[in-house]
Amino acid sequence: MPEALEIERHRAAIARTDLSRPVRLAIEWAILNQDTTFFDYGCGYGGDVQRVENLGYTSAGWDPYYHPDVPRTPADVVNLGYVLNVIEDPEERRQSLIQAWELTGKVLIVAAQILINAPSKTQLAYNDGIVTRRNTFQKYYEQEELKTYIDQVLNVDAIPIALGVYFVFRDETQKESYKAIRFFSTSSTPRVRIPIKRFEDYQEQLQPLMAFFTKRGRLPVKGELENEQELLSEFGNFRRAFGVVLQATDEAEWDAIAYRRSLDIQVYLALTHFDQRPAWQKLAAEMRHDIKAFFSSYEEACQVADQKLFSLGKPGVIQTACEKSKIGKHTRGALYVHIWALAALDPVLRICEGCASRTIGRVDEATLIKYHTDKPQISYLSYPEFDSDPHPALKASIGIDLKTLFVTHRDYETRANPPILHRKETFVTNNYPRYEEFAKLTQQEEELGLLKHKSDIGTREGWEKCLAAHRVEIRGHQVYKKNSEFRTQESE
Repeated sequence: MPEALEIERHRAAIARTDLSRPVRLAIEWAILNQDTTFFDYGCGYGGDVQRVENLGYTSAGWDPYYHPDVPRTPADVVNLGYVLNVIEDPEERRQSLIQAWELTGKVLIVAAQILINAPSKTQLAYNDGIVTRRNTFQKYYEQEELKTYIDQVLNVDAIPIALGVYFVFRDETQKESYKAIRFFSTSSTPRVRIPIKRFEDYQEQLQPLMAFFTKRGRLPVKGELENEQELLSEFGNFRRAFGVVLQATDEAEWDAIAYRRSLDIQVYLALTHFDQRPAWQKLAAEMRHDIKAFFSSYEEACQVADQKLFSLGKPGVIQTACEKSKIGKHTRGALYVHIWALAALDPVLRICEGCASRTIGRVDEATLIKYHTDKPQISYLSYPEFDSDPHPALKASIGIDLKTLFVTHRDYETRANPPILHRKETFVTNNYPRYEEFAKLTQQEEELGLLKHKSDIGTREGWEKCLAAHRVEIRGHQVYKKNSEFRTQESE
């Protein structure tokens, strides 16, 4: 090991043009909002501090080199973004984490560099990390290693948000609410189908009740609805009020929302088995009401969830669930599903994916989830142009081995001949916004014989050769014969 080097730690600061990933995620998840104060511990040049302030939030930051005179003040949300990995002294690193936590009122954001691809052998090993060419220090963590470190130093249960990004909650109830929300499906409010006069007379007052049921799959209890008194004075109770809604809409659609909601709860509870399952009192009040609405007891709900979780360990269960799935594209060794359709899958498959996302969070820019049927692995595939490009190219993939939790990453962005997608409608459900457009493109390509040779058209170069051989081109999501427009039977 080299003698003590003069590490130029300040040179690790990054000049950004936008919010850093951890802070952006905190805003997206409403952890950081106009009602919370923000402090950036080790803020570098201060870019996040300024951009958060520009959003109208109360924001400040301290850095030992660039902003040493700013007082380190408590805040609701504290960001320790990519600080741990640049501190070469293990005890100072530990103290930085503790001090940031001491300033935290509600949520501490911890982010660090994650080791996916091994660093270059030309870099100099130093303490428990390496010295970079810029004479800065980098400690690379494995994803699970970072969580273990945070948990042990602070005696907490850090929640993974993305690769290398964790939220640490002060309040246990808020933590459980956040974990549950991540596994909840979204539903659309059923449309009014029958013009019932009584419904039309009270439609405005009934809208909040309909929105509540759409979100939670049940009727509200006392104190959960803003216009509660107005509804109760007119109808006597929520059930009678909702009876008017049912007369004007399709009751089966509401039943389906309730059923999906009960499955959401099972997925959430199944995944709490890995940690210390929260006591009944630690659940948010609205979650307790949900469980009462769908199960005879908390114990029964947990038993049902555990049965589904434990079934994953039985041989062939995941493979069978994949094969039976009516959603997604089936190949010999995998099922591919668009992340938008995840909540519509069988609960067993949702729990399987949850086992991966509970380790690394939901992968940024993930478009497709790949369920491997020949090994215990989930992969997240990024196709940034999925909606706009008729045959989008693969940008990157991240795989998680469900036994070892080892994370692998592959970058395709710089490849001259990346894999591309066909039959995009097969990855989504038929209520996906562009489903019809995708399906019509596939129909055209099939009629022209473009999709016959699967092995030849799986890459960009192979597809371009196929188009040239058939003398066709694709503009938008429409196929054209060279010199004449190709028309489907429908368009004729």
